[in-house]
Amino acid sequence: MFSLVKKLGPGLIFAGAAIGVSHLVQATKAGAIFGTGLLWAMFFVTLFKYPTFQFGTRYASVKKESLIHGYQRISKWVLPVYAVLNLATMFTIQTAVTIVTAGIAGSLFDIHIDIKIWSVILLVLAAIVLLFGRYAFFDKIVKIVVVCLSIATLIAVLFAFGKNETPIVWHPQFPNTAVEFTFLITFMGWMPAPLDVSVWQSLWTNEKQKITTNYTFKTALFDFNIGYIGTFFIGVCFLLMGVLVMYNTGVTFSNNGVAFASQFLTMYTKNLGNLAYVFVGISAFMCMFSTMLTTLDASPRAMSTTLKLMGFKYEKKYALWVLILAVGTAYILFFQISEMSTLVKIATIVSFLTAPFYAILNHRLVFGNYISQANKPNKYMKWLSLLGICFLITFGIWYLFILI
Repeated sequence: MFSLVKKLGPGLIFAGAAIGVSHLVQATKAGAIFGTGLLWAMFFVTLFKYPTFQFGTRYASVKKESLIHGYQRISKWVLPVYAVLNLATMFTIQTAVTIVTAGIAGSLFDIHIDIKIWSVILLVLAAIVLLFGRYAFFDKIVKIVVVCLSIATLIAVLFAFGKNETPIVWHPQFPNTAVEFTFLITFMGWMPAPLDVSVWQSLWTNEKQKITTNYTFKTALFDFNIGYIGTFFIGVCFLLMGVLVMYNTGVTFSNNGVAFASQFLTMYTKNLGNLAYVFVGISAFMCMFSTMLTTLDASPRAMSTTLKLMGFKYEKKYALWVLILAVGTAYILFFQISEMSTLVKIATIVSFLTAPFYAILNHRLVFGNYISQANKPNKYMKWLSLLGICFLITFGIWYLFILI
């Protein structure tokens, strides 16, 4: 059993990247606003995104190269497009994740300093972990964080069920206003994660292959499935917490990061008691800091690999890209938009609208002539992938139509 856990890595790192803003902020808000009404959206978006994410692990473990290498094989124009998309979204994603983490840290540790200063402190701490610990240390930290997070979240949900006296009504809802539909898109955009994380997953799989000689194809898929199922389970837990603790309370969430975090933790404490504050607070902070770590690692890793394949001179400057991302994030927080809800909305909507790009490319890589027939998914996975592409395109076009 211990040897199996030791082999795991990229799947749990995926969970660390996924369980963040989508779960803590969006899933909790979904439960608080709609009750159990958006459980259907969580289920279907998790189901339809599964093939695209799994294909990243499948391709990387079979070919021993990342999806970025695969994109280059498809066409010479794909890499420049991916580079532009990655560059356009990496700073917004990192800023959204960082400001939520900083808000929770400020509220949890009760140290009253500006959220921007908190953000810089956490960015520096995360950069140190990545630049001096490298992948092996990063791999170990995220494993611990994800396991502790799962335990803390489960305990918090059990507390909530124990305190709840109102019957839960299980019924689906579909948004009927533009504002509600926009929330649905933001909810699905990062649930359980944006699809560009499939590229990150392939990079982490390659790194794991370098340090673990027996990280086989079957182990890689098992590892990923554990992480993916875990993200759905934790997502349901946070949505249920929103239902059990906040639904029909009349509370309006603040757009300020610290204020939101304070509301989040206070509502739990008020309804579940002071003991719950410890579990919920630690769970929330670990949830967001692990996401900070993974996003600060993955985008620079993707950019350095992309530039290498495109023939740029400084292709191996992973550390440089970590610093660029950290400094760029701090710049946005200090001099551009610093309102949490705005940053989250922009990042999640952009992620959802660009999702078909990754879904189509990953589908083509695993069902084309790039991997052997023996390693291709079965016909059921093929149809699920195609349904997922249609699902993402349909909702994306629908949202753009509503905006216009």
